[in-house]
This record gives sequence, structure tokens and C-alpha cells, in this order.
Amino acid sequence: MDSPNGKIGRRQVLTVTDPQPVAAVSTLWRTATQAATIGIFVVLFIAALDLARPILLPAASAFVVTMMLGPLSTRADRLGVPPVLTAIALWLLVTVVFYGLIVLLSAPVVQWASKAPDIGRNIQEKLRVFEQPLSGLRDMRNALLPSEAGKGFGIDIMSILQPAVGVVTPAIGQIFVFFGMLFFVLLGRSRMRHVMVALFHKREARLRMLRIMNDIEHNLTGYLSVVAIINIVVGLGAGIVAWAVGLPDPLAWGLLGFVLNFIPYIGALIMELGMFMVGLVSFPSLTYALVAPLAFLALAVLEGHFITPSILGRHFTLNPLTVFLSLIFWTWLWGPVGAFLAAPLLIVGMVAVLHLFPKQTPELPE
Repeated sequence: MDSPNGKIGRRQVLTVTDPQPVAAVSTLWRTATQAATIGIFVVLFIAALDLARPILLPAASAFVVTMMLGPLSTRADRLGVPPVLTAIALWLLVTVVFYGLIVLLSAPVVQWASKAPDIGRNIQEKLRVFEQPLSGLRDMRNALLPSEAGKGFGIDIMSILQPAVGVVTPAIGQIFVFFGMLFFVLLGRSRMRHVMVALFHKREARLRMLRIMNDIEHNLTGYLSVVAIINIVVGLGAGIVAWAVGLPDPLAWGLLGFVLNFIPYIGALIMELGMFMVGLVSFPSLTYALVAPLAFLALAVLEGHFITPSILGRHFTLNPLTVFLSLIFWTWLWGPVGAFLAAPLLIVGMVAVLHLFPKQTPELPE
């Protein structure tokens, strides 16, 4: 290439220190092909989970609940109780618990939803302390997006409730699928275990499958029992906080604290936000509205960082980062029910992985 002064310019070559050719190019491409195949399978598998959500979500919930109740079924079988009576009793137990929670929580929710317009105006008046910074953000938005000019800042409770209703409405049909599938899974639990074991021909593989199912049931039952006791204490604490501060319906707050605490991290955040929003409506000042959420925050920090790790750490070794990633994934994929199933599904996966790929204990040198 000729430069403007007529001289031939030199190409600038990148500095590379001692380049070496790849020893086995075919192995490199084979590895890349396998990784691409696995990646395509994972993407298609996630897409299938999303598309089959109306069926897989209640089915997965029914199987998880059945495995949690597995030890009760086993004990009933040892006592000679017919499987039909065991399935009916456990199904009625789950139905009564679910129905009781719905009845106790529906009245406060309906009452507050009927007051949504007044609540929105009340909250907007209480948040006037943030009017100046919000006005600055609004002016910046209007400067960047002139088409949005003229729209003020406001809080519309119905705009928040409508997406929630949109999530709950299709879930009603899935609830019927869940209870129907739960009964038949409870009824055919023993038969299903025999079929799963009979899929394998070698004795070692059958024993491994049997150990996996037993360990899954044992760990899920232990997890549910311990977490339920902890959540009962959290629910009592939430009800006491609501009663002491003066929030309406302390019983409903206690039930919400119990139910939402099954969702790691997000459940406590929803409780604090709910207490703050209701406190804005119920109390005359913003400062007093912060008392209940701050008190529950202290309770949640004490439970999440000291009580639960010290109790669960003796029985379960779940990495907090793994739990958080599982929560994000299943919530994104299956919504609120996926958040409830995140920890149980993580336990199922970890038990299976530990059985299929056990860690080899290093041998000490002689």
C-alpha cells in the first residue's frame, strides 16, 4: 500500500508471544459441538417448560406435595391402612389447609380491594414528601420523551391489582387440575415407585433409584416440617407486630407472614411493602407508617440470618446463592407458584445429582 509521500507503509502486526498450534483440532471442535448440542437442548427444555405450564405446574406441585407426604403414606401402609383411605385422608388434609387459608385471607383482601381508589389518593397525599424529587424526574422524562408530557405522577391501585388478578384467574383452572392429580398421585404412590424401580434391569441401578426416591421424600419432609415450624413463629411475630402497631386484621397479617415466608427473600420483601402501604392509609404520618415494616424487617433479619441457618444448617446444606438463583429461575418461569416450588425442586435436583455423581473422597497418602 502506497502512503501519501510515496513510500510503502508497513503493516502494524499485533504482538503475540510464542504462538502454539492446537494439538488436536478435532477434539476442540467435538467439544464445541457437544456444548452447542447441550445448549440447544437446555433452551428447548426451558421453552417446553414454559409452553406446558398449565399442565406441568399443577403436576409438579402435586408430585412435590405427594413426596412431602410420603413418610405419612409409608407409616399408614405399615399400619395396614388401605391405600384408598390413606389417599382420601391426605387429600382432605391438603384441601382443608388450602381452603382455610383462602377463607381467612379472602375477606381482608376483598375489603381492601373495594377501597382501592380511596387508598390510592390517600397514599399519594402521604407521599408528598417525595414530590420534589419526583417532579425533577418527571421534568427529565418530559425533556427526553416529549410525547409523555402532561402526565403527572400518581398511584393507581387498580393498575397494580389487575395484573395480580390476571395471574390468579388462569390459576383457578390449574387448582382443579392440581387437586385432581394430587388425589391420583397419592392413590398410586406405591405403584409409581414400583414402576420407577422396574424401569432399570440391573440390581445396582434399581437400588440407586430406590435410594433417590427415599432420600427425596425424607429431605422434603424434613425441610417442610422445619420450615413450617419456623414460619409459624414468623407468622405469630407478624401478627403481634401488626397488633402492637395498630394495623388492621392482625390475624390476616400473621397468616400472610406464615405463607409468604415459604418464599425465600421475596416473601419478607412483600410483607414489608404490604405493611408499609397499609400503614400509609391507616396512620396519620409517614414516620408512623414505617414502624411496622421496620419491626418486621428486624424479625426477618433475625430469622433469615441467625435462626433458620442455625437450624437448617444441621440438616440441609443449601448454598444461599443456589437458592436465590433457583428462586429467580422458577419465579420467572412459573410465577408465584414457582417461587413456592423453588426450594423443594432444588432439593429434588440436588439429591438426584448427589446420587448420580457422588463426590469421590480423596485417598490419604500412606
